[in-house]
Amino acid sequence: MRTVGVEEELLLVDAGSGDPRALSTAVLALAERRAEGDSVFESELHDQQLEFATEPRTAMADLAEEIRRWRAEAAHSAAEAGAAVAALATSPLPVSPAIGEDERHRWLARRFGLTAQEQLTCGCHVHVSVESDEEGVAVLDRVRPWLPVLLALSGNSPFWQGQDTSYDSYRSRVWGRWPSAGPVELFGSAERYHQQVEALIGTGVLRDKGMIYFDARLSHRYPTVEFRVADVCLDPADTVLLATLARGLVETAARDWRAGGRPDPVTAGVLRMADWQAARSGMEGRLIHPRTGRPEPAADVAHALLDHVREALEDSGDLASAQAGLRTLLERGTGARIQRELLADSDSLRTVVTECAARTRG
Repeated sequence: MRTVGVEEELLLVDAGSGDPRALSTAVLALAERRAEGDSVFESELHDQQLEFATEPRTAMADLAEEIRRWRAEAAHSAAEAGAAVAALATSPLPVSPAIGEDERHRWLARRFGLTAQEQLTCGCHVHVSVESDEEGVAVLDRVRPWLPVLLALSGNSPFWQGQDTSYDSYRSRVWGRWPSAGPVELFGSAERYHQQVEALIGTGVLRDKGMIYFDARLSHRYPTVEFRVADVCLDPADTVLLATLARGLVETAARDWRAGGRPDPVTAGVLRMADWQAARSGMEGRLIHPRTGRPEPAADVAHALLDHVREALEDSGDLASAQAGLRTLLERGTGARIQRELLADSDSLRTVVTECAARTRG
């Protein structure tokens, strides 16, 4: 069975006021001490962020347990530093982001100016193992139309600098300012994929392979396809649903490739429209259906994704849990809906942040 690993970025905030706090250095040191030097946490572009990565897992129950454990550990370390962590993809409150001291981060700040300065966004990356780069690129070519659905399911960033953006995932709009971010055209082979990556780096605009910010890519560190399109989810159950669907997409695509099927030739331009629609309305309105290219109710499109990967989920034993997870998400709503409901109840963005931090702590 294919392994799955998850990387989550979390927002560091003041435990009382909810304001973002530039405390990643202190929190990382405390986390390392708690772990006796073997910490899973890393710094990110801004000092108001913290990232962790799970181990590769085959059982989704194990993945769920590990995500909850590391969220709780992050909360403990942050509390020792006088802060809290919140699984929010953007800060609801106004913030002046602080670039970290890492040399790479400083280079990004010099090279990309305001684009880098404003990138205080928290995403969720899902890694699914593949047998080879050739299989991985065949997967990338076939999962493209479904990536906006994963974005919609994860929407958790309705607020930006103290105001409602009218988007469910404003993070994705900010992230899209990077020159290599977003949907891509078909590659056709691993050779052409690597040629394209080298051509992009050869322009001198990008520093290295780590800056290939496609919505999904071959990982430059692991033998995986890396899904990078999603917001960090408020509820870890939604993260597990994303991981389950991602593995289903990879397995379904790989089977189609081995059977001689051909990927959908939908253009990157159309996929950009689908990305925008998913970011704008999330699961509350309509999404562009990958089969028709036309707007349809978001719940119908999400169920179409589930049907698309049904056979793979049946074989891995994940179908029932995926069905239940999707049903719960549709009833409860994504993080974007929950944040807006918290604001409607409290009339305070500070309450939104502190309540989301409490939910992240578990």
